[in-house]
Amino acid sequence: MASEKEAALAAAPSDSPTIFDKIINKQIPANVVYEDEQVLAFRDISPQAPTHILIIPKLRDGLIGISTAEGRHCEILGRLLYTAKLVAKQEGLKDGFRIVINDGPNGCQSVYHLHIHLLGGRQMNWPPG
Repeated sequence: MASEKEAALAAAPSDSPTIFDKIINKQIPANVVYEDEQVLAFRDISPQAPTHILIIPKLRDGLIGISTAEGRHCEILGRLLYTAKLVAKQEGLKDGFRIVINDGPNGCQSVYHLHIHLLGGRQMNWPPG
């Protein structure tokens, strides 16, 4: 499997369904930890921390990365962050956690469907990257 950096450099935005669309539509299984009418949260298959959960909007609506956000996306962006807080609490991350949003090739984004990485369960380092 290619490294995350190689995958990000090879990826490109597309109107085709992403792996996340396939997870939302139950075409690909996922270990779901939270779901409501607007968002889905599931465990990353290649975790970078003891807790590594992806939080995605169920409707892409042109929101392929944070750089494509428009005023009409404010509600779902807030919902994603609030969901991260709920899931962190559910997962017992009382000592803290990190939220990461990769954007574009230099940001190491490999799936063009906005998603939040919720990382926790260990001490994070600074600076990241």
